[in-house]
Amino acid sequence: QVQLVESGGGLVQAGGSLRLSCAASRSISSFNAMGWYRQVPGKQRELVANIDISGSTNYADSAKDRFTISRDNAKNTVYLQMNSLKPEDTAVYYCRGRIVLTAYWGQGTQVTVSS
Repeated sequence: QVQLVESGGGLVQAGGSLRLSCAASRSISSFNAMGWYRQVPGKQRELVANIDISGSTNYADSAKDRFTISRDNAKNTVYLQMNSLKPEDTAVYYCRGRIVLTAYWGQGTQVTVSS
């Protein structure tokens, strides 16, 4: 059973920073890719950032130059450092891990950015 547990969300003022963590119940080296997605009510879940097994990363245009995805294999944890936050970044952020064709999701963590 694979579990992903997010933490680090909260309320922050515009321009502030947050670091989200995603702790996996197994070695993150076993995942082909891990990523962060976000969703607001009434909209589809969207990719924020992704890191694959080789360490290559990709970001949504809205996240480029402000967010950084990274991983700590020793801690089986993936991070999302979010800087210069904007009110439009308000969403529930989900961690996703993929092993071959199977995707696993965390329960989500709320990020609220006040103006």
